[in-house]
Amino acid sequence: MDPRAAPAGLGRVVRVPLLGASLRVAPRTLGVCAGLTVVALVVLILAVGTGEYPIAPGRVLETLLGGGDQGTRFVVETLRLPRALTGLLVGAALGAGGAILQSISRNPLGSPDIVGFTQGASAGAVLQIIAFGGGAAAIATASIVGGVLTAVVVYLLAYRNGVAGYRLVLVGIGMAALMAAVTDYLITRARLQDAQQAWVWVTGSLNGRGWEHVRPVALALLVLLPLVVILARDLRMMEMGDDAAKALGVAVERSRLLLVLVAVGLTAVATASAGPVLFVGLAAPQIARRLTRATGPGVGAAALTGAVLLLSADLAAQRLFPDSQLPVGVMTGVLGGVYLIWLLSNEWRSRRA
Repeated sequence: MDPRAAPAGLGRVVRVPLLGASLRVAPRTLGVCAGLTVVALVVLILAVGTGEYPIAPGRVLETLLGGGDQGTRFVVETLRLPRALTGLLVGAALGAGGAILQSISRNPLGSPDIVGFTQGASAGAVLQIIAFGGGAAAIATASIVGGVLTAVVVYLLAYRNGVAGYRLVLVGIGMAALMAAVTDYLITRARLQDAQQAWVWVTGSLNGRGWEHVRPVALALLVLLPLVVILARDLRMMEMGDDAAKALGVAVERSRLLLVLVAVGLTAVATASAGPVLFVGLAAPQIARRLTRATGPGVGAAALTGAVLLLSADLAAQRLFPDSQLPVGVMTGVLGGVYLIWLLSNEWRSRRA
């Protein structure tokens, strides 16, 4: 990457030759991202060491670097590391997807679980479980298809000479309620065994996750995040409004559609791997913006924040409830509900001021 000078206070422009794109990065943002990376690695080591057979952080690190005895390596590499990596990657995907959607809609409520994409993925997975059965691959595929189809319907319903942010959010909220109702109906009509399996899945959990859950999310991030880099300039311009972006030469509707597809892809694959983990896509971008104090979408910082949030929530669930495998979706739901109440009350007070 070839850094180029930028006006004072605006950070530095970083050229990415392989992608034919440029990024403007502020020093504070780089520092925050570096700090979040360190925190994520620390939480990862603590999470891998947590369980019925506790492993000290030093031994975890030694094992990850290729040392340790055979028993420790089995516990770390086979049983616990896939779960922790799934949490990190799913959190990163949800954080990035949420940042993209909030930037497109110019609304802090424009996250995947608020505008219905997560609920659509859940409905697809539950339909697969109850109507057709099948293994993890079939359920994951149905989840992705459900999320994509829901996103297409939301986009088409919100389109009227373009897609305004408030219409996207309002239509998405209605679609989220509809998909949640469909999911509940399917569960009530299912056999007891299928209903139990579906209910466990829709709660959102990292329990029992293996390397087969890590690979799809890692691949999605490797493929889709470079597209965000390519479209970063368009995304930043669109935050100023459609008219301003068009005046600067941005093909607004094409860029918006591509970015929505990227956000849906990240969200659907994350949901397919861990179930519908709520509120990470809502909270992570807002927390990242407050940490970096930067303008613009901040997708990278949001992805790192989402990774830390989700894995920390799972670690807290394991430490607080060691005798029960509490799904991480329950923990993020509690924390996210409190955050949503604070966000709405803060927005209401700011508008009255």
